[in-house]
Amino acid sequence: MNILIAPDSYKGSLSATEAAAAMARGFKRGCPDAQITQCPLADGGEGTLDVLLVSGYATRQTRSVIDAYGREHQAAWGWDEQNATAFIELAQASGLCADMASKPGAVERASTFGVGQLIREALDKQVQHIVLTLGGSATNDAGAGMLTALGAQLLDAEGHCLPLGAAALERVQRVALDALDPRLASVSFTAAVDVSNPLLGQNGATAIFGPQKGVAAGSVTRLDRALANFARCLCLALDKPLVDFPGAGAAGGMG
Repeated sequence: MNILIAPDSYKGSLSATEAAAAMARGFKRGCPDAQITQCPLADGGEGTLDVLLVSGYATRQTRSVIDAYGREHQAAWGWDEQNATAFIELAQASGLCADMASKPGAVERASTFGVGQLIREALDKQVQHIVLTLGGSATNDAGAGMLTALGAQLLDAEGHCLPLGAAALERVQRVALDALDPRLASVSFTAAVDVSNPLLGQNGATAIFGPQKGVAAGSVTRLDRALANFARCLCLALDKPLVDFPGAGAAGGMG
């Protein structure tokens, strides 16, 4: 008998690799002669990097980053040197922490700055392609923190740099990309997402996923409006549309 074991993670209890190993042990006891193959899966959220590492797609790298809530944190990422490809799991750098998410206003201050720090680390290795796995985020900043870590500036009406976090996005008047890391121009990106939600509106990042991260019901409209303002400014800076396509609302607007 051939048995293929291919579970996703069990959030808050077992990673996909741990679940696969536990299932394999159970099958082995009941079917000692079976040929068992373990193939843990992931959906882009927590544990995606571990699945890629176990499957041999990359080697583990670590560095200190600022987590979603502004604390120093050790985050892992994957490096495939042969193909000059980096695998960056958003949840490693800016993942949800239940204790912090329950604090009033935490999600409004949370940022993806740490994701940008991991991208810079990959750029230092002359990366050519970056796979961003999007899921399990604590953030609702549409990647604004990531851009800031990579050199972008979010400016208010007086030309002052704005603080990190989703709440400040309603005050953005211009996104300055002059100091954006020039190495990004030679890198291609793939976003791994498992949702098709748009960035804005009743099915968007804030309305659908915000409450899971601690967004109060009375703050949904305001934060959605903040994302809309930031998206408008970023579209002007890049001279391209960024809003109306499936998956843009993944991971707090990182899609």
